[in-house]
This record gives sequence, C-alpha cells and structure tokens, in this order.
Amino acid sequence: MQNGYLVLLLLSHSFFPPSRVNACVDVVLSGVKLLQALGLSPGNGKDHSVLHSRNDLEEAFIHFMGKGAAAERFFSDKETFHDIAQVASEFPGAQVLLCGPVGPKLHELLDDNVFVPPESLQEVDEFHLILEYQAGEEWGQLKAPHANRFIFSHDLSNGAMNMLEVFVSSLEEFQPDLVVLSGLHMMEGQSKELQRKRLLEVVTSISDIPTGIPVHLELASMTNRELMSSIVHQVFPAVTSLGLNEQELLFLTQSASGPHSSLSSWNGVPDVGMVSDILFWILKEHGRSKSRASDLTRIHFHTLVYHILATVDGHWANQLAAVAAGARVAGTQACATETIDTSRVSLRAPQEFMTSHSEAGSRIVLNPNKPVVEWHREGISFHFTPVLVCKDPIRTVGLGDAISAEGLFYSEVHPHY
Repeated sequence: MQNGYLVLLLLSHSFFPPSRVNACVDVVLSGVKLLQALGLSPGNGKDHSVLHSRNDLEEAFIHFMGKGAAAERFFSDKETFHDIAQVASEFPGAQVLLCGPVGPKLHELLDDNVFVPPESLQEVDEFHLILEYQAGEEWGQLKAPHANRFIFSHDLSNGAMNMLEVFVSSLEEFQPDLVVLSGLHMMEGQSKELQRKRLLEVVTSISDIPTGIPVHLELASMTNRELMSSIVHQVFPAVTSLGLNEQELLFLTQSASGPHSSLSSWNGVPDVGMVSDILFWILKEHGRSKSRASDLTRIHFHTLVYHILATVDGHWANQLAAVAAGARVAGTQACATETIDTSRVSLRAPQEFMTSHSEAGSRIVLNPNKPVVEWHREGISFHFTPVLVCKDPIRTVGLGDAISAEGLFYSEVHPHY
C-alpha cells in the first residue's frame, strides 16, 4: 500500500479498518521482462522528473537499476500509460496487489471487513506499475548492485487526494489511536496551483484530527524541490512523526537547504554521521520546541543496511524495541519468512561510524551483543540498529511501509502529547 494516498488507522493493538483509503491497484512484475515485451532495448540511463514516453521510461529505469535505488515517477501521457498497463496486467507472473478511489478491480480485491463509502466508488481503477529487479540481474551491459523497484503511474485521483475530507470526517466515528498518512508525492502530477491549494487543505484537514491523536507521515520518492520544500515548511509542523529512506532524506535536505545539501547522491551506504546531522536539523528546525508551535517529535529513517530512530526527548518511549522491530521486519518481509533465517541474510552495516560531521561527534564501534546503539544531542535521542539484509529478496515493494508500521506498533507516545 505504498503508492496511493494511504491512510491507516491503528486502534489499540490491531489495525482497525478505516472508513476510507485512497488507494490503487499495484501490478508487480519484472521490469526487464516488461521493457523487453514493449520492444525496448537497454541504452544509456537518464533520470526524468516526469515520464512522457516509453523511451523516458526505459532511460529512467536503467538509471535507477544501475544504482540499485528505488524511485517513483509520474507518467504524463494517459494513453501510452494505459497501453503499457494493459501489457503489464496480462503479463505472465505479474502479481496484483491492493495498495482509494475504488474502481471495480480494487473493490473486488478488498476484504469483506473493509467498508467502502459510496463516495469512494468510481468507474475505473488507478493502476501503479511496479517494475522489480533482483541483485545481480543484467540487462545489456547493466548489472543491478541491489534488488529494488521502479514505480510509475498516471494517477490523477490520488494525486488530487480527492477523498481526504471523507477520511477525516470518519475519524469521529472510528476514534483511532493513531493516523498514518502517505502519498503527498502523488501531487507531483498536478499543476502548481492545485498543489498549493491542496497542500493548504491537507494542513487544515490534519488540524481537524482530534487533539491527542498522533499523526505519522510516510514520505516517498519525489523530484519537485519546490513541492518538497512546501511540505517541509507547511506539513511537517502539523504531524507528529515521519518515516523516510535515504533517497527521500537527501532530496529533503537539498530542497530545504539543510546540512550536506551539496551532496548530489550517496556514495554507497549512506554515511551515518551525515544522516544523523540531517535528522537532527529536521527536528531542531521544524520539530517541537519551547519557541515553536510544531507537533513533530519523531523520525524513523530506514536504509538497506541500517535504521535510525530520532526522537525529541520527553515525548516517546520504547525506542530501542521500536527500531529493532523495524529492522527485523525488513529482513522477514524481504525474504518472505515468518522469522529471520540466518542462512538467508547478511550483515552489511558499518562496524564503526561517527555520530556527526557537523559537530564533534563520537565514534561508535558496534557491539554484536548489544546491536542497538543510543546517543544524544541537544535534547534529541538517536537509536541506531543494523539490519540483517535478505540476500535474495522475494519482495521489494512496501518494505518502507512495513518498517514504519512495525516501529510505530512498538512505539509508546507519552500521554501529555
């Protein structure tokens, strides 16, 4: 459920069925095989902020496959996208996942316990195509260093967040303990005018959520720096918690002129000290403080080989268990196992690192007997854990959502929130 404007409610110790989910139908399949079926050949990789053609798709896919990096892009040409989606939906081995403007296919996939208001029904589904590739998979001269996925869609309904108000109006009846939002990146397919208008309405809707209910925002791949900067300045102060990966973190600091913003890309494993500096800056500049009216007090950062949970002191507890649970589910979800199978995972996290590069940070050496490391900086606590990385992942889709959800499940928010 990663790509549409996702809304989940967490009530007590179980997921409570929401009255409305802005969602889509995910079609998951081999990226190389689909592009071959479309008659495309491997050429030079090139990033495109928006995809306009099959050639743009081929170039962007190659660009990110070569890096082993996850990405998501909007496909502007409706007819061409639907032609590609038709090929993908009929592709042998393609998996269809519920990820809501609710069309007929999505309605069919929903569990009987999920209530869909009449306002949510529409005549057609929104499809997101998820092109997966495996570590070491080759296409022409290209070889993927890591398993990952490239997502693209022509999704205007979720981008306009048409059902946001319907969802918020249902909260009084459902009385959730926690609200989780994602999908702001889908607004990149909208005009600047609509982006500005809907972003203000998002903040208003979040402010309408009853006081005392924490709100978690899950970020996703973006290319529009102006939109990202607006989200940082307008939406961040209205939410309680954030979840994001290394690509989203770097793009965030580049868009909002944060620390290490001159870095064009991560060189291999993201440097722990740099990541820590950016997380610290987000909470210090946009989080809750005595002089700032902001609700933001928590960030869950996840990359392939390690996770960090950063929290403003006095607002959260049980961080050690939360960050460890997120790392555990990353391994089990990717390998599609109930528990960690030690024969199928490897430890790739840095064995030692600096906690900061903006100030005189301390040097940490990992202790295998106590893998979760904790440090503090000006009223903010950091909890670091290595991840047991699946060697041959079965799933690459939805890992970030699973990590954040598991971390939230084990987190304890203090009542004075």
